[in-house]
Amino acid sequence: MNHAPKPAPEREVELTISSLAGGGDGIGREAGGRVCFVPFSAPGDRVRVRLVEERARFTRGEIVELLAASPVRTEPQCPVFGLCGGCAWQHIQYAAQLDAKREILRSALERVGRLSLPGPIELVPSPVPYRYRARTRVLVEGGRVGYRQRRSHALCAASHCPVLVPELDIALAELGASGESGSGEWELVSGEGGAVRMERLGVLAPRGSAVELSIRIGADSLVFSPGVFVQSNRWLRDALAAAVHEAAEHGTLAVELFAGAGFLTLGLARRFTKVVAVEGGAAGCADLVRNARRAGLRNIDVRCEAAERAAAQGFGAIPDAVVLDPPRSGLAANGAAAVCALGAKRIVYLSCDPATLARDLGVLCAGGYKLRCVRGFDLFPQTAHVEALATLELARAPA
Repeated sequence: MNHAPKPAPEREVELTISSLAGGGDGIGREAGGRVCFVPFSAPGDRVRVRLVEERARFTRGEIVELLAASPVRTEPQCPVFGLCGGCAWQHIQYAAQLDAKREILRSALERVGRLSLPGPIELVPSPVPYRYRARTRVLVEGGRVGYRQRRSHALCAASHCPVLVPELDIALAELGASGESGSGEWELVSGEGGAVRMERLGVLAPRGSAVELSIRIGADSLVFSPGVFVQSNRWLRDALAAAVHEAAEHGTLAVELFAGAGFLTLGLARRFTKVVAVEGGAAGCADLVRNARRAGLRNIDVRCEAAERAAAQGFGAIPDAVVLDPPRSGLAANGAAAVCALGAKRIVYLSCDPATLARDLGVLCAGGYKLRCVRGFDLFPQTAHVEALATLELARAPA
């Protein structure tokens, strides 16, 4: 059976935008009730749109005319807004962005995970809605630098980016102005004291040639290699780490999955007698071992393997807490069941995707856990992305 979308008929419709979807588009309804997704619209807009895609249950449209502007609209700060595939919500006031993210998170947990929320979702805002991002990846092609265009692989050239911290914005301009940077993907990162590292990824560099960077997490200084993940919102790192540590509580054994360079690990090691930290990337594992040594912590057992595989094998004892921070895709097949089978008293799940979080929490709750708390953290203002921290407690022994 062919499920490909049908070409939309050549027609225009008038809509009132009621809310924002998890992907970032505004949501309106046609006269017959069918949902229409409209990019770059805002809740309260009255728009005339041209349909560009039609399916049985929804359509997609592009704004032809803004008939009446929403009161939550504002002027974007980026000159390539609308063309760049990065920030899609710069036209929406920050308070309205927070309201939308809270609703996106609530809807995913209830609709996808079929979960009963224990109470209202607190959403921690970014202290600043611009100039927050201390890590980014950009493209270099033919001497031009920028990001991908929206829904395209083509380059959107950009000499400045208003969500980058000032020193990275300067580095972006310098990378573009040099005209000699090798083509490919580059990582731009800012560390302590405003130090900047610009590294071309996927190219074997001489050992030890990369600029050493560190960031402060609480009392710790964390070093990390090029390409190794670290949280990029400079102003929310401490609050996020503190919230995870508080949710994990204290105890004898903590298991951390997807540990990275140790963003959460070092703090956990001060709360638990032993921490088993699992990280699948060799560079991340090496950074984690180094960071533990620098912090003088000897109670961290670093294991370099896939998180789901390690969970399936078990850890020789029942953990007091399992802490996990998987990629956007969430846990791999059977991963949630493997975590459930560990029988930990608490599970602390940090996620950057509400839909995959909801899917995995559904499995964990079906396996004997009860959802105790959900908090959101706005790590990426001006975008539809929201970070979520879910805390679960064991209600009955896993089957």
